Amino acid sequence: MKLAVVGGGSTYTPELIDGFARMRQTLPISELVLIDPAADRLDLVGGLARRIFAKQGHDGRIVTTSGLDAGVAGADAVLLQLRVGGQAAREKDETWPLECGCVGQETTGAGGLAKALRTVPVVLDIAERVRRAAPDAWIIDFTNPVGIVTRALLQAGHRAVGLCNVAIGLQRRFAKLLDVAPADVHLDHVGLNHLTWETGVRLGGPDGADMLPKLLAEHGDAIADELRLPCPLLDRLGVVPSYYLRYFYAHDEVVREMRTKPSRAAEVAEMERRLLRMYADPALDEKPDLLAERGGAFYSEAAVDLAASLLGGAGSPVQVVNTLNNGTLPFLPDDAVVEVQARVGTGGAAPLAVPDLDPLYAGLIAAVTAYEDLALEAALRGGRDRVFKALLAHPLIGQYAYAEKLTDRLVTHNREHLAWA
Repeated sequence: MKLAVVGGGSTYTPELIDGFARMRQTLPISELVLIDPAADRLDLVGGLARRIFAKQGHDGRIVTTSGLDAGVAGADAVLLQLRVGGQAAREKDETWPLECGCVGQETTGAGGLAKALRTVPVVLDIAERVRRAAPDAWIIDFTNPVGIVTRALLQAGHRAVGLCNVAIGLQRRFAKLLDVAPADVHLDHVGLNHLTWETGVRLGGPDGADMLPKLLAEHGDAIADELRLPCPLLDRLGVVPSYYLRYFYAHDEVVREMRTKPSRAAEVAEMERRLLRMYADPALDEKPDLLAERGGAFYSEAAVDLAASLLGGAGSPVQVVNTLNNGTLPFLPDDAVVEVQARVGTGGAAPLAVPDLDPLYAGLIAAVTAYEDLALEAALRGGRDRVFKALLAHPLIGQYAYAEKLTDRLVTHNREHLAWA
């Protein structure tokens, strides 16, 4: 089995490698190709990757290359984990929206739109080249904003499924609190990428006993602290929102915080410099503890599980993925991309039925889906007016004066990545 990772020079790749090594019975890889134009980073990451495989007794071959077409040729699956513009672009995404009093974040609000505009054309070009070099390959997208990028891939007819680590992180957290194996925890997970709620936490499967009331009653304070939301809010909602909902439920508070501390991009950039120095040590043969602070916890396990199921292996039959709505949420168009539990197999992902949603959640999902429609249109066709309309539609912006100012800043800071600008 051949897998290719586009963006293989990421400092986070050793987490993925560690998962491949530990779960080699679930996903037996014979060849792993790490693809990245940054040759210096790729050499360091590739060297560590080979040492991790060797230490854990994995006999798969690891290849590093800057050549996309040769790298993906004949692949069974291609994982996308790229960042167009790097941490420098992310730093801008997290700062210029604050000038207008709006949250600065790489996937939410104006910063998220900027990332989508930079990313969608690049990903679609990569996907077309994958289609030519490996027409039967599955594309697993971990590139943010996952919902918009996955929708672009599916709209263009690619064999693609989107992946996020939010659900698996909550599953692991709830399993620990309940003192059960993670595989025994089934989440009633619903929404859009980075806009989800856990409306139930069931033991044993989709029809198991709902343990969410018990979790909130006994561990509500701890869960709320991790989400940085007040526990009384969770009690009133009776659900567990993803931590990205804090940008909506406490927007102004978050903006005040962001204005008084270094950006997350600056923190990650410094972390990456330290990680690369570690990776250069030929004695290092395991992922360093510092990598846990980089983000993306459990991504490797989710990626292995998804790839194994898509390729007919031993992956879990039900997983949380990003895929076409197709009536799952009846208030959304069929071609919207939702993040829900789905049955995953060689034919792709088929969402499980979702109970009727409270308008409190359905309304926000519908509004953000409308924004995503406009964001994808702007990413595919370009133009200042399309950018403005997407920003005006976003629930965290919604005022024409803000949308005008944010449009100016977005175009100014991203001109080198926008062919139409």
